Amino acid sequence: MGDGVVGERRQLINVAYRLLGSLAEAEDAVQEAYARWYALPPSRRDEIASPGAWLTTVTGRICLDVLGSARARRERYVGAWLPDPLPGRAGRPHGTSGDPADQLVLDESVTMAFLVVLETMTPAERVAFVLHDVFRYPFAEVAGVLDRTPAACKQLAASARRRVRTGAPAPAGGQAETVRRVKEAWEAKDIAALVDLLDPAAVMTADGGGLAGAALHPVEGGPHIARYMAGLAEKAPGLELLERPVNGTPGLVARRAGTVLTVAAFDLAADGRVARIWVIRNPEKLRVWAGDGAPSPR
Repeated sequence: MGDGVVGERRQLINVAYRLLGSLAEAEDAVQEAYARWYALPPSRRDEIASPGAWLTTVTGRICLDVLGSARARRERYVGAWLPDPLPGRAGRPHGTSGDPADQLVLDESVTMAFLVVLETMTPAERVAFVLHDVFRYPFAEVAGVLDRTPAACKQLAASARRRVRTGAPAPAGGQAETVRRVKEAWEAKDIAALVDLLDPAAVMTADGGGLAGAALHPVEGGPHIARYMAGLAEKAPGLELLERPVNGTPGLVARRAGTVLTVAAFDLAADGRVARIWVIRNPEKLRVWAGDGAPSPR
């Protein structure tokens, strides 16, 4: 990709991951957009004033199609479907590998809590909201992706905005301390300490995809979650728990013999207790965590 469009790849991966919640699907969407660009006759490419805007529009349309078909696919998925967890980049050179995870900007729009809310939106709401509210594309450009009027796109974004929780996220320092205490209580199989750290109405959702053992339905209530976590610790000797950033916020990684088996993301209630836990165990979603967050060999 010798021309100027290659520099757009990073932005497109960031847009597509937020639209789809899947690294593999995001990469496929961006590859398809580039394939369509290079399939254009050179004279047509020369006529396009902003290749970046063209690629964003095409990527957005591809993602819209994927979101439409994803509904049916996720209904067939075994258990809960959660977005792909992203490793942090502590000690890794930023954006130097070809791995799509290295291209992603880790901000509040990729936290697991935010991505899970995006999953509740219709495909059109999600595209309008992500392109306008997250990436600041004007509604005139969003209209080109959705094939609707700018006014209709504005309404879609407003509807999506109402789904986004207004509560401010807990400060990262507070979350790091809470996650550390959860780790210590989990390792000690201390149910009472876990109950103290969990909101009484906490919910734990696990994604095994039918490929790894995971609760098929959300576990609800602090005491139930605490007993479930302690039971897991009993059944998993030799498991090593590590504090690691997950989608840019403090989380936990469970490893055995150097292989990452589980990634857990957390969201805190206003009083600092854990309100939501998302547990990703589907090995297909953990490939980027090979070697504890180093990019997997390609």
